[in-house]
Amino acid sequence: MPEGPSIVILREEAASFAGRKVLRVEGNARLIDVDRMRNQPVRAVCSWGKHFLIAFPTFALRVHFMLFGSYRIDERKPNANVRLSLGFAKGRELNFYACSLKYIEGPLDETYDWSADVMADAWNPRAARKKLSAQPDALVADALLDQSVFSGVGNIIKNEVLHRIRVHPESTVGALPSRKLGEMIKQAREYSFDFLEWKKAYVLRKHWQVHAKKTCPRDSTPLSYRKHLGRAGRRAFWCATCQTLYE
Repeated sequence: MPEGPSIVILREEAASFAGRKVLRVEGNARLIDVDRMRNQPVRAVCSWGKHFLIAFPTFALRVHFMLFGSYRIDERKPNANVRLSLGFAKGRELNFYACSLKYIEGPLDETYDWSADVMADAWNPRAARKKLSAQPDALVADALLDQSVFSGVGNIIKNEVLHRIRVHPESTVGALPSRKLGEMIKQAREYSFDFLEWKKAYVLRKHWQVHAKKTCPRDSTPLSYRKHLGRAGRRAFWCATCQTLYE
């Protein structure tokens, strides 16, 4: 599943479509009326966490890539059925595959809390702390994946942030010392920007410390692994030696 930084890359790559008119619409999307976008001008392309958004004058298209979604710009994915293809002048096109599509009515500001997006200029760590204080019994592994608190954080970022701050994923939010809670909030954003830099340089996997790894790079301890951890039921990798369990 693409995490927030990957959607930021898409937003940047698709920025040149702002101001262009959709001339052609095709694909196998069935849950929305794709013809609604035909002849509509793109006002802006933006993102909120894992959501890629194409804003038109009175509505927006939300693209969520789920687990296996992908996209291509100005080219087609070979041997794949396109979910949605938007064609523009001079042969330009945006192509989306295996994703969820939904229309957002009205201004995006009425739907999205930009302060929850860990990569947005409007990100508000104080608001994140307030939201976390309302769920003291939540596991930190679940809290980091809560998109209303940390929009854009996915499973890779979750695992790496908790290793970076030396916190066990089954620690509860309320049991974390105030300093550790602050570190978790800070690193959710900082690691996301590190992720973005590494992904752009095609070296992201080289920087993983625990995600999909077998040994802790700090103390050489074999990493613990669980296929389904917490309410979110996502994969977890952690070091039982250097990541403290707070409960």
